[in-house]
Amino acid sequence: MAANDQTIDGIRAILTRSLQLGSRGGALERSTPLLGNLPELDSMAVVHVLTAIEEQFGIIVADDDVSADTFLTFGSLADFVESKLAI
Repeated sequence: MAANDQTIDGIRAILTRSLQLGSRGGALERSTPLLGNLPELDSMAVVHVLTAIEEQFGIIVADDDVSADTFLTFGSLADFVESKLAI
């Protein structure tokens, strides 16, 4: 399920704030690689980002729901959140 603009903007804001990306956050596009591309996105940052997503979007993300593919690109993360919102 492709993420809508509101979800994309929310995820962009969370990543920018959580990873302290500053102006680089505005350049995040659907195809932007996350894991391996953003040095700020380490295992602790992933936990922080997921917690922020749960709080902002009012969803629960179980450990089993998340894989490396979830954080492959900005678009895959946004689509993951959109799929959780649809439940």
